[in-house]
Amino acid sequence: MERKTVVTMKGNPLTLDGTEIKVGQKAPGFQALSYDLESKSLADFKGKIKLIASVPSLDTPVCDTEIKRFNDEASKVSKNVVIIFISMDLPFAQKRFCQEFDINKVKTLSDHREASFGLNYGVLIKELRLLARAIFIIGKDDTVKYVQFVKELSSPPDYDAALKALKKEANAV
Repeated sequence: MERKTVVTMKGNPLTLDGTEIKVGQKAPGFQALSYDLESKSLADFKGKIKLIASVPSLDTPVCDTEIKRFNDEASKVSKNVVIIFISMDLPFAQKRFCQEFDINKVKTLSDHREASFGLNYGVLIKELRLLARAIFIIGKDDTVKYVQFVKELSSPPDYDAALKALKKEANAV
């Protein structure tokens, strides 16, 4: 399934491949790699509230700011919450980035191998084979509670809205 009007880069429309995720549905599974090359899936975070941020690349200014902001915010939310960043960056690049910038509260996963997350969550950019910027909050029961697709690829997400939704979900349990 292709969607052409969801995201742009410098105002030019891009095509997203995959199924659009909506609030209220069960979160689809995925396979991705941790920076130590372990296969990870949604099931590995069972019983946790999950904020999953998909980003084009950690090595871009907007993504850099985004992961640092969520790394800082991670300590302010419940221990029942896990924050995961998924990109097409190679696991080695993710590890280097996290070590260089002391990113230790956010987990990073690489979707480079199969684009499983990108396709299952509808964020794979067909023209670039990168992931669109989006935020998904998934409850302990693996139900999607919040979705934010960022229209312009080079724009940051609405941090306040995402953090408010995350705190609401964390306080609901």
